[in-house]
Amino acid sequence: MTAINEPYMEIGFWQMMKKRGGRLCALFLSEMLTASAMQGYEGQLEKAIVLTLFIPLIMSSGGNSGSQATSLLIRALAFRELEIKDARIPNGLALGAMLGLVGIVRISLWQYLGFYDYGEHWMLLALTVGAALVGIVMFGSLTGFMLPFLLQWTGFDPASASAPLVDVTGLVIYFNVASLTLRGTLL
Repeated sequence: MTAINEPYMEIGFWQMMKKRGGRLCALFLSEMLTASAMQGYEGQLEKAIVLTLFIPLIMSSGGNSGSQATSLLIRALAFRELEIKDARIPNGLALGAMLGLVGIVRISLWQYLGFYDYGEHWMLLALTVGAALVGIVMFGSLTGFMLPFLLQWTGFDPASASAPLVDVTGLVIYFNVASLTLRGTLL
């Protein structure tokens, strides 16, 4: 989105459409890569339909970690509190491990308490979701941190950062982890 240089309530309808519409269309088109990524893993989804249950979780975790990192970074840039050398990659790893553990515990509880039967390979499914979350949140956090710097460096407004790439990459990470952990069982 292009910067708004006047009070929000003074911007007319068509001016706001111009400022936001093009960016939203570009993001929508880039999000279509998500469908392409899923089509590439259609065979896995046919064999293990249970993997589809966690796609929203996977995509939102990557996007949330990226947008959170971006918001924190843009604030820090505005107050001149940091530079690119200040990247905190271990934070993304730790946050991913935390969410991965929550995912494993949730799947385990649902299985044990009888809320849902994930099948005989539920432990491998829990491990798949947990490991994928580590990679996805780490990637989302790193992307969310780097994108505003890249935009600023290229002369664009860092506040316009958004990362549909995180959603697509999150699915690729998830399905690749599933290929490794579920090979010979569900896949």
